[in-house]
Amino acid sequence: MPEWHLIAGCLADISEALAVFRPSRSVRKITVFGSARTPPEDPCHRLAREFAALAVEAGFDLMTGAGGGVMEAANSGAGSEHSIGLNVDLPFEQHANPTVRASGSRLLHFRYFFTRKLFFLRESDALVVLPGGYGTLDELFEALTLIQTGRTPPIPLVLLAPEADGYWVHLRRALEAALFGRGLVSAEDGALVQQASDAAGALAVISRFYRVFHSALPGEDRIELLLNSAFPRDLLPALNRRFGDLLSDGAIQAGEGCDASGILRPSLRFRFDHRKVGRLYQLIDHLNGLDLPGAPSLPQPSLRCPPSGCVDPLAATTRPA
Repeated sequence: MPEWHLIAGCLADISEALAVFRPSRSVRKITVFGSARTPPEDPCHRLAREFAALAVEAGFDLMTGAGGGVMEAANSGAGSEHSIGLNVDLPFEQHANPTVRASGSRLLHFRYFFTRKLFFLRESDALVVLPGGYGTLDELFEALTLIQTGRTPPIPLVLLAPEADGYWVHLRRALEAALFGRGLVSAEDGALVQQASDAAGALAVISRFYRVFHSALPGEDRIELLLNSAFPRDLLPALNRRFGDLLSDGAIQAGEGCDASGILRPSLRFRFDHRKVGRLYQLIDHLNGLDLPGAPSLPQPSLRCPPSGCVDPLAATTRPA
């Protein structure tokens, strides 16, 4: 029956993807979205390649949709060893690029767009979006929807284009006038998106996001922010005064919590008003700007945890399943 073909294909996509991602749970991954039609002479092509090379140098792995254009540039900059390709079968444009074809088991072939999108968000620790068409914008707005509605924990999202390229400038200006101006989106939700015009700037945004903040453990009516450094209790009153509006009740409290790998980390926990995701991002940005005492528990922002401390993603995960 067609229904069973759908279920079998969906389960096969999920099973194969979990097997691919299991060995690299300790390494943070950056997904690069962009047009498959961007030619090599386009500045966006060169920028994607440059960004990927810098990200790998900093310890990150790179994920793309495995196609040509911007995706091929990013995979090429990262190299086969640090590239992961999430391909989907299409009648045109979406043949896997040579770099991810050479990566062997790190190239996935998805049967369905929805299972592919699941793993882009489930496994990404940051999203970088370069100019693209309907497919690129679909990925961007789906990510924004899932972040804004709390269906995926906070991750940095960077719009990247060369300085002279007005793609994101014009698009953001038009969207903000239409959405913020009519009250369709809260003004603070502008904090969900950052913009950069060069590779180093985009990487700096991502690295800063994980300077103090490590990850989030969301719940029905509360959230716990796991940190790389302990938050001094004498700073809690000021923090509550500044960010009390994102609470549904009570106060921000300091404590400890276990991450997805069972590692105990300092944390901040509070009852969260889920309509205030933009303010949550502002809180994370505030925390990352503090000079907190104590050495960070992570040697670099590109590591989720020491490799020996990581567990099977089926056993514990903070990503949506």
